Amino acid sequence: MDADITSSALTDPLSEKDEQTPDLGGGLPIIGYWAKHTLAPEGAKLWQTLLHKSACLSCAWGTGGQKGGFTNETGEKLQRCMKSVEAIASEIQPPVPSVVFAQPIAELQQLNSYQADKLGRLSFPMILREGKSHYEHISWAEIYDIATSAFNKSPARVASYSSGRSSNEAAYLLQLMMRVLGSNNLADCSDLCHAPSTFGLKQMFGSSTSMVSLENLQHSDCVVLCGANPAYNHPRLMNELIKLRDRGGKVIVINPVVEIGLVKFGSPAFPVKSLLPGSEIASIYLQPMPGSDVALFVGIQKALLETGKIQTQYLQAHTEGWEAVIASAKATSWETITQTCQVAKADIELAAEAIASSQAVVFAWAMGITQQENSVDNIFSIANTALLTGNAGKVGAGTMPIRGHSNVQGFGSMGVTVQLKKEIQAALEKLIGRSLSRVPGYDTRSLIEAADAGKVDSLICVGGNLYAANPDSTQAKRALSKIETIIYLATKPNLGHFHGLAQKNTIIIPVFARFENPHKTTTESGNNFVRLNDEGKTHLKDADLISEVEFLTELAYRLHGDTPIDWRQLQDTKYVRQLIAQTIPGYEKIGEIDATGEEFTISGRIFEQPKFATPSQKAAMFVTPIPQLELPKAQDFGVPNTIPSIVVALITGRSYSQHNTVVYQLDDKYRGIPHRNCILMHPQDAESAGLSDRSLVTVQGDAGKLENVELIYGSIRLGAALMFYPEANVLFKAKIDRRSGTPAFKRVPAIVYAQVNSKVS
Repeated sequence: MDADITSSALTDPLSEKDEQTPDLGGGLPIIGYWAKHTLAPEGAKLWQTLLHKSACLSCAWGTGGQKGGFTNETGEKLQRCMKSVEAIASEIQPPVPSVVFAQPIAELQQLNSYQADKLGRLSFPMILREGKSHYEHISWAEIYDIATSAFNKSPARVASYSSGRSSNEAAYLLQLMMRVLGSNNLADCSDLCHAPSTFGLKQMFGSSTSMVSLENLQHSDCVVLCGANPAYNHPRLMNELIKLRDRGGKVIVINPVVEIGLVKFGSPAFPVKSLLPGSEIASIYLQPMPGSDVALFVGIQKALLETGKIQTQYLQAHTEGWEAVIASAKATSWETITQTCQVAKADIELAAEAIASSQAVVFAWAMGITQQENSVDNIFSIANTALLTGNAGKVGAGTMPIRGHSNVQGFGSMGVTVQLKKEIQAALEKLIGRSLSRVPGYDTRSLIEAADAGKVDSLICVGGNLYAANPDSTQAKRALSKIETIIYLATKPNLGHFHGLAQKNTIIIPVFARFENPHKTTTESGNNFVRLNDEGKTHLKDADLISEVEFLTELAYRLHGDTPIDWRQLQDTKYVRQLIAQTIPGYEKIGEIDATGEEFTISGRIFEQPKFATPSQKAAMFVTPIPQLELPKAQDFGVPNTIPSIVVALITGRSYSQHNTVVYQLDDKYRGIPHRNCILMHPQDAESAGLSDRSLVTVQGDAGKLENVELIYGSIRLGAALMFYPEANVLFKAKIDRRSGTPAFKRVPAIVYAQVNSKVS
């Protein structure tokens, strides 16, 4: 382990590695994976797709667009990662055999996420009718008849759900169709992940996305990486961290789990210096208790105050509310801070000194920060720290949420949100010549609650997996079964198609993948860069596919006619882009992109000067209360004291080879986890309950339990545990952040206890 790493773990953070666990993330296994798929029968199609001028299908850090498949927005080459290959390999599978959907739905419900994805590509439209046991073919004429009837219901009783797998054009059409109907029920996958970032950053800076461009990041000399694991989920970001370390910068990792790839990572982009030996990533590694991030950052603020490292002149000139934030940090005792986050004062002070001694600090985070009951306060506390040190509104510094899906941020920009910006609302009203509804819409969690209460008749899902993405899988299944008609637009089968079944009509519409669309589309990266995707062709022979744009425009035409919008004209996506240019702030250049081919950074979002998008041009700061983090007792779960057990703060997360709810491989070699039904625990926690490595346990939450779970010793802090999403969703109802609506997937109270004959042979 690198000598400059410190950790708050009570043991060596890498001491509990399995013997077969690699010593670094990335490295030669990535080359082996690429080679395997290159030599496979689909290898030629894989490379054709990799080189296609379209944005990466995986995370919002992906490459592609008009600069070429391997090139990022600054022109750097060799920027594709294994996540790209996984996503493309999944999309270029053969079609699902017809006999699969001839099986009873009860048989299909036995499949897991991995098996569902391996079925192949959807290639014909299907319907599961009320009272029937299996899916059957359906004509397009009947689809439109059912859909038109379903969405001619009361606006309050129709809804949509979407993910970032599609384009800006489809997103814009979806929200426009729904709002013209009079419905604001535009739930989105971002409600379950980065909604706290959107809400919190908008309150503070007047802009809800990253204020750091890729080019700016390359001028940073310190990155504070909180609740994120880019070594698994955003590998391209690892190249930037490697370059930062090479130029003498620091990386402060804040994560309850020691992820090997955040300690050392071997990148194929640097074959000599990094691929084989690996590059050191973390300079400081802190392991707080899940949910305690506010306490940790208030501790950093307190340490900065006590050493005179606060930038008072900056605060006076460029912020509001700073006095109260400083007063709160001063008044909070070190005992409260350290008892809450379980990180030693000396380690907190070390992190504060690293930040204070740096010239340009980027504060980055992902769902470890946003999927908490107090997630908006987490955002406020991180951004407060940036402002207290003058690290917002200058080159190489600022706040940078790390978005997951490749175009999830674009969906928000297009207005697919229940929190529609006033500027967009006014522009849309001008476009359609009348006022939009002011009735609050359902976000993802409130959509499930409303459906469970019998308040939703019709639902269209543009991508995503609404069933599997939600906590309390039992409730999600029950809620969706009360909706009369559900229409799924998807490229591949997922668990929602087998469990998220409507009361009367469940329709699956097969759509083109991004690189197959017959028209140009655009997407938006997590750093506010808009890419243009070329047209393409599908490899599926005799398939009956449709693009999201074509389906949405035709449905909108049948619902609304051709005034005041010529919906069928919008099947030519250049006209959609012209409407986007007229109505979406910062997107003015998209109206010219067909003529120029010029990709662009969205205006008004990258702050290189401390003048922000608030009315005063100053950043607003907010006091962040220290959370109360007591866990329930064994008896609260109905487990008697006579049974040895331990209550933990369970983190649900992705495995190494997973994208959202899509599972590409069943194991996770970097955490030493052999399959999906495992729980990662600290050895001391396990042994305190009479449990041992590789034993079988029951894990129980407030909504359900999982049995025959294999316990794995790992580098996770005391008091915490890790299980895989979406399988663990059955366990818990989840507390909800009241301001953003996001569930606390990263702090689930759960009890772990032994089973009879529990040792794995």
